[in-house]
Amino acid sequence: MKRIRLYLTVVVLALAGIMSTQLSAQVLRDADFNSIGRINGNGVVRNETGHSIGTFDTDGTVRDNSGKALGVIKQLEIFDTDGTRIGYINTDGTVHDGESKVLGYISINDGKVTNASKQTIGFARGVRVDWIACYYFFHFFGK
Repeated sequence: MKRIRLYLTVVVLALAGIMSTQLSAQVLRDADFNSIGRINGNGVVRNETGHSIGTFDTDGTVRDNSGKALGVIKQLEIFDTDGTRIGYINTDGTVHDGESKVLGYISINDGKVTNASKQTIGFARGVRVDWIACYYFFHFFGK
């Protein structure tokens, strides 16, 4: 009985370790499913070579790798540094620009990112939709 408990404990801890590693950094992919970067749980954005290219701060500020503010996210709305709304995301994952024109879609279920013509432009499963929108549609990190 003690061996079974020990075995189950080891299995549960191993699974927890695997899951926490996967949750700590999510891969950003292009349309061909090639890795183009990562975003970790703390909001650090890295390119495909692992170099930091920016961050999402806890207060909603989006910064480049030098710490310069690029914009702000407030409740699924995205603003530039002047405070002008440049876009927003509906709860269904539809991404709009500041003029309410549809830029694309983010699938809440599988992280698939498509443009307004419904062509796949990338994948970002397990990443916040506002972060995905800033990366793929508003090009805050030079993409």
